[in-house]
Amino acid sequence: MRTPKIAALFRMHTGWNALGLALSLAGCQAPTLPSSPMQHHTPTGFKNNYTDAIPGTLSDLLRWKSNAWRHNLPPPPQTPTPVVTPDLAAIHANARAGAAMQPAITWIGHASMLVQASGLNVLTDPVFSERASPVQFMGPQQAQPPGVAMVDLPPIDVVVVSHNHYDHLDTNAVLALNQRAQGATLFIVPLGLKAWFADQGITNVVELDWWQQHTVQGVEFHLTPVQHWSARGLGDRFQTLWGGWAVFGADFHWYFSGDTGYSQDFKDTRAHFKDRSPEGFDLALIAVGAYEPRWFMQNQHINPAEAVQIHRDLHAQRSVGVHWGTFNLTDEPLDQSPKDLAAARLDQGVAEDAFFLLKIGETRRLPARASSSK
Repeated sequence: MRTPKIAALFRMHTGWNALGLALSLAGCQAPTLPSSPMQHHTPTGFKNNYTDAIPGTLSDLLRWKSNAWRHNLPPPPQTPTPVVTPDLAAIHANARAGAAMQPAITWIGHASMLVQASGLNVLTDPVFSERASPVQFMGPQQAQPPGVAMVDLPPIDVVVVSHNHYDHLDTNAVLALNQRAQGATLFIVPLGLKAWFADQGITNVVELDWWQQHTVQGVEFHLTPVQHWSARGLGDRFQTLWGGWAVFGADFHWYFSGDTGYSQDFKDTRAHFKDRSPEGFDLALIAVGAYEPRWFMQNQHINPAEAVQIHRDLHAQRSVGVHWGTFNLTDEPLDQSPKDLAAARLDQGVAEDAFFLLKIGETRRLPARASSSK
């Protein structure tokens, strides 16, 4: 039987067992840089535009986990992640408003955000299970319940999924969402994930490659490149695509980073959509947590300073931090992200209301753009 110390060494990370990652890495060759950007299809799977050095080597993984075990990382937070009671009446009234819907966001937790805009109720990377894990008896555990319970959600028109790690794609959640909508909820996913959804009995699915788009009731959903990776088991690393989402409605343009390391991809995204949205995105949902130690996480997870740089790269009018305060995935405490984000804003000259954080369960209403600017 595995001892507690060994179990801690191989605890779940970023959605699947660290032992599985170690076994997968053991058979891979040393990373090589791509010959040129945008060549992300390969005979053996997908790759990033600007690096193949993800998720790292087996020795790097073992070094990180061993050091975390020796130093008892992450330390407990000094303050709990802030939580508020959701304003369900306002959320549901807005959901029924149709064309009169006020752009608004509600943080469910981690990377799960309810985005209400342009007549659609959209959910990003829904995770409602207690643990981000293939099993519910071990793995990263939510520090607090979701900010809005599954039964309290309004009818969800669209779910966007950034990639297949367990802290972003929760089997129980998508099954429940599909069942409560009797199949009416549309899941828009990166290339390769439609087959996984079909295996779950979910068929209302559209899968996209980078830069492809799908339109729902006049709202465009574009999958954009980010720097990350995919896997849900021992032998499927890089077999499905990952990405961010650029969403354009008549009255609101928004972006969701999913999981990512910092790369040229964000400047590419700005350039790609500059004519489509000259003013930049009205709102960007950008990951700000799960980033230490930098020597191991840098290629796959941004830190708050890089998140602020992405905010600037995208020319976002406002940004909100996600992917923090929910799961212990890396070496920093759950309450470190707000401190580092505040320092990064100050250092880069970004106002607090331009890159803000929400409490779990909190709703923030945002200004709509003129419909003529679609």
